[in-house]
Amino acid sequence: MARLTDPETLKCYQSALRNWRFDGFIVFEKDAAAGLRKHLEGHTQKSFKELLYRFVVIEDNEVDQVVESREHWRDRWSHHYDLRPVIDGVKYYVETRLYYRKPDDPDDPMVYLVNIKPA
Repeated sequence: MARLTDPETLKCYQSALRNWRFDGFIVFEKDAAAGLRKHLEGHTQKSFKELLYRFVVIEDNEVDQVVESREHWRDRWSHHYDLRPVIDGVKYYVETRLYYRKPDDPDDPMVYLVNIKPA
């Protein structure tokens, strides 16, 4: 795992998280939504999006950039991005993907939440 340091990619990732209050910038995929319900019952999708915003943008915690090696994913995504926030004393693994076309447009990037589970 390597910390995400590419300026363009990090800027886009943070842009999506800065829009946490609005729909369409941080998207819960099926497994992530199920993981949130199963492991973090007290959190809504909105409160979890705010938590990720604070974790990455405000607190400057690490985002790991991982080369996608899984066969059915690597054709579509070159990397995925892992977060490991501690919530109520438990460390969680949050797998995400980043999509953007226009790096200078703060309303373009989207972060897809793929999986949420205890680390």
